[in-house]
Amino acid sequence: MRSNPQKPPSGRTNLASCIVATIFLIFVVIIMLVVYFTVFKPNDPKIYVNAIQLPSFSVTNDTVNFKISLYVTVKNPNRAAFSHYDSTVQLLHSGSQMGFMFIPAGKVQAGQTQDMSATFSVQSFPLAPKAAAEETTTVSGRIGLPDGFNGFPSNAHPARATMEIESKMKMGGRVGVLRFFTHHVEAKSVCRVVIAVSDGSVLRFHC
Repeated sequence: MRSNPQKPPSGRTNLASCIVATIFLIFVVIIMLVVYFTVFKPNDPKIYVNAIQLPSFSVTNDTVNFKISLYVTVKNPNRAAFSHYDSTVQLLHSGSQMGFMFIPAGKVQAGQTQDMSATFSVQSFPLAPKAAAEETTTVSGRIGLPDGFNGFPSNAHPARATMEIESKMKMGGRVGVLRFFTHHVEAKSVCRVVIAVSDGSVLRFHC
């Protein structure tokens, strides 16, 4: 007896196999994208300014000289280490640059925070005219009751000259993604600092 030869696969069978393979690949790609955007998507680190201090401060002939220290905490929310290498601190006053420095390269481990500080000096920087503006603070008093001398008590202290500076910190670097790729991330912090011209004390700052 002769055995019937096997028929080659039909075109429909090949087409069905290609469709199944394509659907499977699309499903795998979708799963990878979901995992990437929900678990491994890189996020920019955060900079928290804890304190700003001026260890030394002096004003001579309408120019100011001081040393400033910034104490910050850097938080890395990613699942990989944050390697920073393009980091700077800049000081501005009335739109003019007072000081600039580079922050040494370093690394913040995955999911960790790291305390950092930056200190540098500003020499012979001319004060803007508005730095001599007066700031008045008030205190409670018995308004309307005669004091027997000036008739009514004053409820304001003598004016206090202040200057405002702006600090800008930028930390640029990269984090790894799935151990095969790297992604550029950047952390920024901008703070406005009000300083008493009389003694260099930091009256307030807002970031």
